[in-house]
Amino acid sequence: FITKCPPEGAPELKAKLRELNPHAEISECRHSTKYLENLYTRERIELSELQGKKIAAISGIAVPLGFENGLRKLGATLVHCAQYADHHRYTQQEIIETINQSIEAGAEMIVTTEKDAVRFPLIDRCDVPIFFLRVEIEMLSGSEAFKEWINRICFSN
Repeated sequence: FITKCPPEGAPELKAKLRELNPHAEISECRHSTKYLENLYTRERIELSELQGKKIAAISGIAVPLGFENGLRKLGATLVHCAQYADHHRYTQQEIIETINQSIEAGAEMIVTTEKDAVRFPLIDRCDVPIFFLRVEIEMLSGSEAFKEWINRICFSN
């Protein structure tokens, strides 16, 4: 299973895998950004809303630069970035500090990952909207093989 492929797939990696195991089932997918969702109100906005906006990014993921560069590619100007260790459990104080730092930097909104959003605590007051980036898996090849794997693993006796 090859993840995070470019839109055209990963032909070189696929060829190398075929060389190592000509009979291996290979599936390719990529992450496809869909929209932004407000963490507290559930309001959804289009990705185009990032165009020209000053934003702050907060993440606790293995490679935060990929997330931040993705926001830049969507047209956002990052004025503040808060990076934490992968799987970080946020405290209310950390979120409040990030909000304050983001406002000081001129951010119009804060954006986090969907993975991080589930670990944000509820806060009493939010002076700048906090959105998470909704990402879905888009299968590029081998979707039938993937479904068969899932059925074998989850539903076999």
